[in-house]
Amino acid sequence: MNEAPAAPAEPKPPDPEPRERLLAEVAALPALPGVYRWLDAQGVVLYVGKARNLKRRVSSYLHKDHGGTRIGQMVSRIVGLETTVVRSEAEALLLENNLIKTLAPRFNILFRDDKSYPYLKITASRTAEAAGAPSAQRYPRMAYFRGAVDRKHRYFGPYPNAWAVKQTIQLMQKVFRLRTCEDTVFNHRSRPCLLYQIQRCTGPCVGLISAPDYARDVRDAERFLLGETQAVIDDLQAQMMTWAEALEFEKAAELRDRIGSLASVLHQQSVEASSLSSLDKDVDVLAVKVAGGRACVNLAMVRGSRHLGDRAYFPSHVDEGAAMPAEEADAAAQGSPRSPEQAVLEAFIVQHYIGQPVPPQLVTSHAVDGGLLDALSEASGVRVRAQHHPREQRRIWLEMAAKGAELALARLLAEEGSQQQRTRALAEALELDIADLAQLRIECFDISHTAGEATQASCVVYEGHQMRSAQYRRFNIEGITGGDDCAAMRQVLMRRYARLTTARLPDLVLVDGGRSQVAVAREVFEELGLDLALIVGVEKGEGRKVGLEELVFADGREKVHLGHGSAALMLVAQIRDEAHRFAITGMRARRASVRTGGSKLEDIPGVGPRKRARLLQRFGGLRGVASAGVDDLASVDGISKDLAEEIYRALH
Repeated sequence: MNEAPAAPAEPKPPDPEPRERLLAEVAALPALPGVYRWLDAQGVVLYVGKARNLKRRVSSYLHKDHGGTRIGQMVSRIVGLETTVVRSEAEALLLENNLIKTLAPRFNILFRDDKSYPYLKITASRTAEAAGAPSAQRYPRMAYFRGAVDRKHRYFGPYPNAWAVKQTIQLMQKVFRLRTCEDTVFNHRSRPCLLYQIQRCTGPCVGLISAPDYARDVRDAERFLLGETQAVIDDLQAQMMTWAEALEFEKAAELRDRIGSLASVLHQQSVEASSLSSLDKDVDVLAVKVAGGRACVNLAMVRGSRHLGDRAYFPSHVDEGAAMPAEEADAAAQGSPRSPEQAVLEAFIVQHYIGQPVPPQLVTSHAVDGGLLDALSEASGVRVRAQHHPREQRRIWLEMAAKGAELALARLLAEEGSQQQRTRALAEALELDIADLAQLRIECFDISHTAGEATQASCVVYEGHQMRSAQYRRFNIEGITGGDDCAAMRQVLMRRYARLTTARLPDLVLVDGGRSQVAVAREVFEELGLDLALIVGVEKGEGRKVGLEELVFADGREKVHLGHGSAALMLVAQIRDEAHRFAITGMRARRASVRTGGSKLEDIPGVGPRKRARLLQRFGGLRGVASAGVDDLASVDGISKDLAEEIYRALH
């Protein structure tokens, strides 16, 4: 009997088109603040943005014809949408910043997460425990500091660079003569040091100044750093007159010299203290310059009414990010783009000041969205104001910052042009078949050791016309005869490429060495079945003179002498020297660790050789010391509770 044919299954309704699905998602969005993320077909995040009104903001992308603009290019690639609703615009600002730094979307302007600013630290005084405390704790010291601040000491800054901190310390030594020596040095002095002889310290280590007088100098120094310059000068003048009336002319002359030094500083800064308002004590000046597809934000810091210097920042994805419409709701609804300078400036403010102390006053070269400032104020707890048409002293500061941005950007463009020329010259000299030279990837290896001790290999990466430090690698070399560079090279190449697929191989592998190292590299690549044409050795020329290097090939080609002054040779030397620098710094650190077992402890003030030895012996090495708690550290003979806290902070 014939069986009846099975009834055909009902066809499933086709999935809606991505565009229709997106429109449906957008229609269901709430009119609340939040963060949105546009995704492409592979699930890669294209853009992260925040909004006061998610529905209105997101729909502005899809309900307008953006044509062939960069935002149109992004919209044409959008397939998915992710949103997160938050309670306030400040929360949206925080979340947007975290997502941008984590995901690094192509259409967001991205700054490097580099906020490690130095500070000037003045240690806390322990006058309440003067009777039993070491004498050093009664006399605060000035020090350069970089790291996480705490409430125990006083910190002034941040400063744009280490040079600015050290210059300020020199000024403070000259005017207020505070000590800078370590506590261990202070407690073991029997006579004043050279700084006292040249009048840069008052000699508290040997009792040449009383604790109350030294405390007064510390207060004056702190007031000066906080911008109370005129008040400090007035107090010094009053003290000078008091000494003069008492016929103590030497002491009066000393105060006169201090006042002269302060006046000289104010003159160098081109600032009259009487003309500055309280808002000018702490100001950040931001100037933006965009040219040649690159941008520069120059940040000048004014702290305590003193111009401390500037620092330039160079973002990536400038063209893509600048094309995105403004975050302001009304502007977004109209789809009107910001100027590139304004887009870069607002991106910098968002990414730089989240998690970083922000001054109450910003002076900017371009207008900043008021909603952004409100959100930043709410997130930081500081009422932040911005001014982009300043007058008087602020105008001078802004002009200085703008000139600095212009010069820094011009220098960057010149360097990038030179690097691209070098990359092109090397590709032509080696006849590399690379369509896009920005994709050329070069890896370079070097070996470093000291008479066979602590052998370490380095691998540095050159890609996109620049060194990629985030992709550098170091390799500890074990199980070889000390000083055998060929065996070390074999080990590092095998460890590097044994697990790499051909799709991830570099276009060129530079080996710092001649025929012997190239022969070892050839053996490794033959074992792994890799292309021998990738290997190039950098052989030193006659007399090991710079500029006479020759390139040695593993596939049998003749040596190549690029010639002194060749752009290709300059690039090879740049990469090789970076590999050598990276290897030797790693080797030195490893050698120090092997020899002492506690190099990190050596950098902690108050931990001398005896205390370091006791700590290492008690806890079985540096790892044990790092895992110990404060109470455990304080149980070691000679380690006080305060020192135990310092050790714990330093190791964590």
